[in-house]
Amino acid sequence: MDLVPVLEEPLKKVLGPPTAKVMAEHLGLHTVGDLLHHYPRRYAERGELTALAELPLDEHVTVVAQVATARVLRFNGGSGQRLEVTITDGSGQLQLVFFGRGIHKPHKDLLPGTRAMFAGKVGVFNRKMQLAHPAYQLLNADSSQDAAEAVGSWAGALLPLYPATAKLESWKIAKAVDLVLPSAQEAVDPLPEALRESRGLVPLTEALLKIHRPQTKADIADARARLKWDEAFVLQVALARRRFADTQLTAVARVPKPDGLLTAFDAKLPFTLTDGQQKVSKEIFDDLATEHPMHRLLQGEVGSGKTMVALRAMLAVVDAGGQAAMLAPTEVLAQQHHRSITEMMGELAEGGMLGGSEHSTKVVLLTGSMGTAARRQALLDLVTGEAGIVIGTHALIEDKVQFHDLGLVVVDEQHRFGVEQRDALRSKGKQPPHLLVMTATPIPRTVAMTVFGDLETSVLDQLPAGRSPIASHVVPAADKPHFLSRAWERVREEVGKGHQAYVVCPRIGDDEDEKPKKGGKSAAKKQSAEDEAEKRPPLAVLDVADELAHGPLQGLKVEVLHGRMQPDDKDAVMRRFAAGETDVLVATTVIEVGVNVPNATAMVIMDADRFGVSQLHQLRGRVGRGSAAGLCLLVTEMPEASPARARLGAVASTLDGFELSRIDLEQRREGDVLGQAQSGVRSSLRMLAVIEDEEIIAEAREEATRVVTADPDLERLPGLRTALDALLDEEREQYLDKG
Repeated sequence: MDLVPVLEEPLKKVLGPPTAKVMAEHLGLHTVGDLLHHYPRRYAERGELTALAELPLDEHVTVVAQVATARVLRFNGGSGQRLEVTITDGSGQLQLVFFGRGIHKPHKDLLPGTRAMFAGKVGVFNRKMQLAHPAYQLLNADSSQDAAEAVGSWAGALLPLYPATAKLESWKIAKAVDLVLPSAQEAVDPLPEALRESRGLVPLTEALLKIHRPQTKADIADARARLKWDEAFVLQVALARRRFADTQLTAVARVPKPDGLLTAFDAKLPFTLTDGQQKVSKEIFDDLATEHPMHRLLQGEVGSGKTMVALRAMLAVVDAGGQAAMLAPTEVLAQQHHRSITEMMGELAEGGMLGGSEHSTKVVLLTGSMGTAARRQALLDLVTGEAGIVIGTHALIEDKVQFHDLGLVVVDEQHRFGVEQRDALRSKGKQPPHLLVMTATPIPRTVAMTVFGDLETSVLDQLPAGRSPIASHVVPAADKPHFLSRAWERVREEVGKGHQAYVVCPRIGDDEDEKPKKGGKSAAKKQSAEDEAEKRPPLAVLDVADELAHGPLQGLKVEVLHGRMQPDDKDAVMRRFAAGETDVLVATTVIEVGVNVPNATAMVIMDADRFGVSQLHQLRGRVGRGSAAGLCLLVTEMPEASPARARLGAVASTLDGFELSRIDLEQRREGDVLGQAQSGVRSSLRMLAVIEDEEIIAEAREEATRVVTADPDLERLPGLRTALDALLDEEREQYLDKG
C-alpha cells in the first residue's frame, strides 16, 4: 500500500493559500513532506536563551527574554507616541520600539516580568541595538490553560527556532509544523531495516517527531544522526546506481602494444616516474584494459606530474589503435599543453613526417582562433585517424569535429567545464570512450565522494624530484607600508640572481573593465576598516605595471599579460617570458593554470584578499618549479583581525592543498563548492555537512554500493525508491546522468 501521497499533499490544502504562498516563495516549501524536512536551525531553552549580548546586526532573530521596563514616550509636541520596552535575558539588554497606533496591544501585553519570544530584524538606533515592531508570543500565560501549567510545559520544552524570513516568523512555522506533524507517521523509511538496526538509528517517523518536538537534547542528537544518514545514503545510492549503469555500458578495451609508442616514450624519459605516478598509471591502465568505460578523477597538486600521467594514458590508447582527446579550459592552456606534449614526445609526435619515429603519431591542436587552413587540416587528421592525439578547447565539441575512433577523453581542470561539455565530447566516440578528469584544485575526499561520486578517484600527492619549496608571507600593506617596499626589493634581488617574477592583480584596468562587479561591495558588509579596503576598486594590471616600471622596478623589463589581449600577443608575451627575455610579468589570473616557467621564482599577489583560497594556492604553484626555491608574497590592505587576513594567514602557513581546501570549504560553506551544476544535490543536503560528516559519507557510500550491487533496481526497497525519486527530480536526474 503506497502511503506517500500524504506527504505529497500541497501545503495550500493544509495551511491555506496565504501561508502556503509565503512558504513557497520565501522558503521553497511546497508539500507536507517539504515542511517536515524544514528542520529547526537551533533550539532555545529556558535559562539558556539566545545571548542578547551577541546578536548579529541586520539579521532576523528570535529571542526569548523577560520584560524589564516599558514606558510610553510622547514626541512632536505630544501628537506622536512610541512605546519603548527593555528586555533582558541575563546576558544583556535589548530595546524594543513600537510606534503610533501599533503600541496599544504591546503596551497591554508586555508588562514588566512578562516572558515572551520576540522576533524581528536587529537594527541600531542612537548606537544601541534594537528591534522595531517585533512580532512576539507570550510564554507565561495562555488563556486556554492555567498559567502555572503553561509555564511548566514551556519550562521543560526545547523551543525549536526555524530558519525564518521577515514574512514568516519562526513560531508561525512551528505552528504550521504542528499541523503536519501527524503526517510524519505516514513517511516511508528509505533505509533498509538491517542497515538501520546495525547502526542503531531510530526509525524515520520517530526522527521527524524528535527533530521538530524534542523533549531532551538526546532526542535532537538521535534525530540528527538518523536524518544525516538518510541524506548521505540516498545521495550515495543515486551515485552508486550511476556507477552500476556505467559498468553495464560497453567500451573498447585499450591495451597498449608491448613494444609500441608507450614503450618508446618511457625509454626516452630523462627521469624516473615518482611512486605516485606509477601507482596512478597502473590504476588507469587497469581501467583502460576493461570493456567498461573508465570514469576516473585524477587529483594532483600543481606540479605533481598529472600531465605526464595523462600523456602516458593517451599514448597507451593510441598504441591500442584508438585516438585520445584532451580538453583544456582556455586557449592559452590548450596551446601550452600542445607545446609541452610535443616537446616531451619529440620525434614520437612527428607521425607521417620525414624524420618521425616508426612508433609515432600526429599531435594536433584545435582552438577557435586557428586560421581556416590549419583548422581544415586538423579536422582532416582527426577524421582519418592520422592524428592520434588532439588537444583543444571547447572547439573540440562542435558538430563538425569527427573522430576516426575516439578511445579516451581527458578533461583538464574539471571545475571549469560544465558536465554538458564533458558529455558532448564523450558522445563523439562510436562506443562510450574512457574518461579521465584532472584537477589541480584539491578536493576533500568527502566532497569528491559527493560531487564526483560517480568517478573513481586517484590522488597524486608527492611532488616530482627537483621541485623546490615555496616560502609564503602575508604583506600587510596598510599596517606596514615598509613591508611592501621590501617586497619589491625582494623581486629585484631575485631578478639580480638571474630569475624572474610574476605580479598578479585582480583586474585588467582598461575602461571596459571599470563597471563594478555585482554583489561585490554591497555583499561585503564588513568592519569599517575592511570597508575602506573594499571601497577602492581592485588593483589593475595596467596601472600596477605602469607604477612598477616607473617606480620600484625601474630599469627591469616589465610586461603585461591578460585575457583581453589577442591570442598571438598573449603567446608572444608568454614566449618572451619563458625565454627569459622579460624580468617581471604583471598578469591577471590567466597564469593560474598550466603556465610553466621553471626560472620564475617569485610571485607578488596584489589585493590577495580578493582571491579564493584555492585560487591563491593554484597561483602560488607557478613558482618554485625549477631548482631554486620559490617565494610568494600575499599583499593585502585588510586589517589584522579580519577574516580575510585569517584566510591569507592559512594560505601562507601550509603548502598542503588538501588542508587548504578544507579551510576554504569551512569558510565558504559547501554551497559554492558544490557549485551551480550540482544545485540539485545541494538543496537536498539540509542536515549533512560535507566536511564534518566525513565518516557518515564514506560509510554510506560503502553501504550504497553493497545495496545497489545486490538489487540494482531496488525492487526489494520501495521506501528507498520513493526517496530516490524525490531526490532525483528532473534537474538532478540530468546532473547525475552527466557525471
